[in-house]
Amino acid sequence: MPSISEKFAERRAEGRAILVPYMTSGFPSRSASVDVLTGLVEAGGDVLELGIPFSDPLADGPTIQDSTFRALEGGMTVEGTLEVLAEFRRLSDAPIVLFSYLNPLLRYGLEAFLADAEEAGAQGLLLTDVPTGADSEVEGAILDSALDLIRLVAPTTRPDRASSIAHQGQGFLYYISRTGVTGAREALAGDLEEEVRALREVVELPVAVGFGISTPEQAALVSGVADGVIVGSALIQALDRGGPDGAAAFLATLRLAMDLGVDGARTLLGS
Repeated sequence: MPSISEKFAERRAEGRAILVPYMTSGFPSRSASVDVLTGLVEAGGDVLELGIPFSDPLADGPTIQDSTFRALEGGMTVEGTLEVLAEFRRLSDAPIVLFSYLNPLLRYGLEAFLADAEEAGAQGLLLTDVPTGADSEVEGAILDSALDLIRLVAPTTRPDRASSIAHQGQGFLYYISRTGVTGAREALAGDLEEEVRALREVVELPVAVGFGISTPEQAALVSGVADGVIVGSALIQALDRGGPDGAAAFLATLRLAMDLGVDGARTLLGS
């Protein structure tokens, strides 16, 4: 299986940005989860984010919160998410980053989780509530594991702090495009391009941008300045409306717009 770093390098050599779609494990149902993942790969997803449902998802906005609560109501668990991943891994070698809060992993047992996640086929782990330096024991265990520890950087992060975070991260750096929770937005932050360029001057890891990307034109704009584009809430909305096929169709428009560029995306939108 290609690593996350290898996938970013492959796309960079092609002159293309990575597309990172997010889905909540168990949404819209446990039985549909593998179909959703495979459809996202076929639609152009390069590195997938698979969210582990948690009862108190503070970093997430209404759309992902709703998908999380519905997945929990359907019986999805950490164990169930690893089962979904293992089933998907028999069909695809696309890299997967597990997205979680810390509490579910502590309840599972961190060392056991890291081992079981590796066995199931994960390549990375993103913890929303463990900032760099907050818990050296937890961070050290992940950094010593086979999983890449994906770090988060916000618009309010100082350049020296961003550099320190990147040095203690792996795979890619997740740049939050705006403060607040996740959620689709009608417009990107006006100074996003400048912020991403400044960040790339002080870090070596590839930079992928998430939080708020919801249209083909936005995806094209971000792909012109960043190494990767992350889409979550808008994709969950498409999945809720149209099932696995609807999610894949929506993602395919983002991939096409990213490959065509901003002008091509605008033409696409006008067609």
